[in-house]
Amino acid sequence: MPGQVVSRLGATMLAAAALTLIAGVELAAAQSSSVDEVVNPSGVAQKLELTPAQRGAIYQEVSKNKSKVASSRFPAAVGAEVPPMIELYMLPDDVLAANPVTKLYKYTMVQDQVVIVDPTNMRTIAVIGPKRNQ
Repeated sequence: MPGQVVSRLGATMLAAAALTLIAGVELAAAQSSSVDEVVNPSGVAQKLELTPAQRGAIYQEVSKNKSKVASSRFPAAVGAEVPPMIELYMLPDDVLAANPVTKLYKYTMVQDQVVIVDPTNMRTIAVIGPKRNQ
């Protein structure tokens, strides 16, 4: 009888471990698939595709805070390298909620333009100006 209790306990622990392993694999697969949607095969996002409405909403939300301006000027062009001394900021929560693809990026302001940067390679991936310049 004691041997059967130990066997049942061992089988229960083995089943629990197997379920935990399966759940972990599924969770890892789910996490990696969301990243694949954002990053291209070469691992570098060349350009952030946004609709004019998205661009307008991002500019309106980000430009409210005038303290997030880059301390020095640099070329605000897609693909341009952002100097390492430039402070980058998280996009506002409203922007992230409306545009989940932007969650991996940060921004700064340069000459009344929102410059969205891929912080992994310090490259500009989008430049959003006021409506008159879009």
